[in-house]
Amino acid sequence: MRSWELAVALDAASDTPVFLQIARAVAADIRRGRLAKGSALPGSRTLAGSLGVHRNTVLAAYRELAAEGWISGEAARGTFVSSELPDAEPRRPAPAAQGGPALSISRLSRLSRRVGYELGPSIDAPAQPALARGTLVLSGGVPDMRLAPATALSRAYRRALRIHKREVLDYGDPQGHARLRIAIASMLAAVRGVGASEATVLITRGSQMAVDLIARALITQGDVVAVEALGYRPAWSALRHAGARLVPLPVDASGLSTTALSELISRERVRAVYVTPHHQYPTTAMLAPGRRLELLALARANRIAIIEDDYDHEFHYEGRPILPLASADTAGVVIYVGTLSKILAPGLRLGFVAAPPPLIERLTAIRAFVDRQGDLALEVAVADLMEDGEVQRHARRMRRVYKARRDALVEALSTELGSALSFDVPAGGMAIWARADSGIDIDAWAARALDHRVLFHPARRFAFDGRARPFARLGFASLSERELAEAARRMASALR
Repeated sequence: MRSWELAVALDAASDTPVFLQIARAVAADIRRGRLAKGSALPGSRTLAGSLGVHRNTVLAAYRELAAEGWISGEAARGTFVSSELPDAEPRRPAPAAQGGPALSISRLSRLSRRVGYELGPSIDAPAQPALARGTLVLSGGVPDMRLAPATALSRAYRRALRIHKREVLDYGDPQGHARLRIAIASMLAAVRGVGASEATVLITRGSQMAVDLIARALITQGDVVAVEALGYRPAWSALRHAGARLVPLPVDASGLSTTALSELISRERVRAVYVTPHHQYPTTAMLAPGRRLELLALARANRIAIIEDDYDHEFHYEGRPILPLASADTAGVVIYVGTLSKILAPGLRLGFVAAPPPLIERLTAIRAFVDRQGDLALEVAVADLMEDGEVQRHARRMRRVYKARRDALVEALSTELGSALSFDVPAGGMAIWARADSGIDIDAWAARALDHRVLFHPARRFAFDGRARPFARLGFASLSERELAEAARRMASALR
């Protein structure tokens, strides 16, 4: 591995010899972990040249470090950080350099491991279990990265760098590259019935960033925000950390209860409601037409912002997808959040917001000092793929693949688990919401399943109150049909 240049501050006025200053600085970097065991150090000529000292000075410093056990030399290979480092102070400590206190290297090491100030509020992040090798993960919102159009994307990315190098490598518009905003606006108008334009779209690093920016723009301390009682915790965290007081509302087979929302509005001033109406997360229920109309009417009458998270719109298998709430919004109350992560890959971090220009301008201003801008080369590359239809073709391919996987999981669950699980086959989405038989402790089952190398999430993970419920979300998009059959077998073994 090529060694990096060492940054060593030398003090010509110090009484400490220069070779000892170099030796001390290198030893301190090793103790801090900046130079790992086995790391290659620069050659003596290279380091002497970068520090502006004689080579013999560097050789003396290396001899000092070798004598203390910090480094070792290998003939014809070079000089490396020792794999067996000393635990105590250097055996021949030199006097401290002038101009500062004499801190031991071990003291410096301890300082890097503690915080000398108060931290802010803790972050609500669910613990991720350590998974054994070969664990099959029935994750409810992750696409199959093995099928991502990596070749087309890499070609488009290289093309963006080659043709638009100066434009995409410079500072750009924090609202996102104009080509991608136009492409997304065109998609929203053609497929989702949302009359967006370049001016009403903001590109973000995923939908999570979109929700966070919206929370910062809308919420003041103590504002009431209604959320689904079974829902998406990362969005709740973004709203809560902006100062919102979250109030959970019931969810049933017809989606969010607008009756409960109306009752909440009669008691308190509601600032916003966060909702996943197309395929409710995690239950996959679609918001019923009557409730859609009532939700929009309540928002108009009470000046409530509806944060509509349409995270997997493309994946609807039976009939036509239900158009977003934003498509029927005539009062400017819906803030529409979408993502390309489910179509392409989550690691690309591409989401968007479609909303009236005043809010987009405010979100853009916040984004400018939070993140400055996105990856312009990636945005141009994805815009290129959308303009030539590759993203649309890939989405259609994935719709066929995921429908087959949904059907495969339905068959495997029925075969392996029989009456232990009951469920309705979802018309869309990337997961099945299943109810366990009354005699089954689903949380204990999920815990045992890890020993059988299969992971699935029980309802407790999505519950606002953290209480157990006899349901689980079983994702099918990220596994092949063969893997889904094996996952169901492992679930059955864990249950037995």
